[in-house]
Amino acid sequence: MEQMIFVTVGTHEQQFDRLIKEVDRLRENGCIEEEVAAQIGFGTYEPKRCQWKRLFPYQQMCEYVETARIVITHGGPSSFLAPLQMGKVPIVVPRQKQFGEHVNDHQAEFCRAVKSRLGNIILVENVEELQKSIENYDRLSHGMSIGRKSNSNTFNEEFMKIVAEMFG
Repeated sequence: MEQMIFVTVGTHEQQFDRLIKEVDRLRENGCIEEEVAAQIGFGTYEPKRCQWKRLFPYQQMCEYVETARIVITHGGPSSFLAPLQMGKVPIVVPRQKQFGEHVNDHQAEFCRAVKSRLGNIILVENVEELQKSIENYDRLSHGMSIGRKSNSNTFNEEFMKIVAEMFG
């Protein structure tokens, strides 16, 4: 199977067109050469250079995450936890209130905490930085703390501490 990039915006009812438009633009200008499969959720922008669906069945999402060279996801914990569990470092682009993508900026705040404490995601808060993260993915992801022996227990413990601090 040819290498591909998988993009998911989750199932939140607000659009995340900003991310999908940028991925489509990067595909159009040749910065992304491999195929792209995108789950666009409730967005209004329909990509022209990516295979896409509004929602994929769970099993198909898992297959895309498993086979993708790079997974680009919104900042919802379950969406970036799946690639981590499969030994992949996700590029995480949090939804932001200022763009009408969410009701507040909890995704950005949470992702900053995860990056700071665990150091196992590539955080992209400004979508214009996505190209650099894709081009430098191998270098950026090299040595991040995934795939280590018994890392899942450590991750889960730290993850719960972050959640408790933010919401407790």
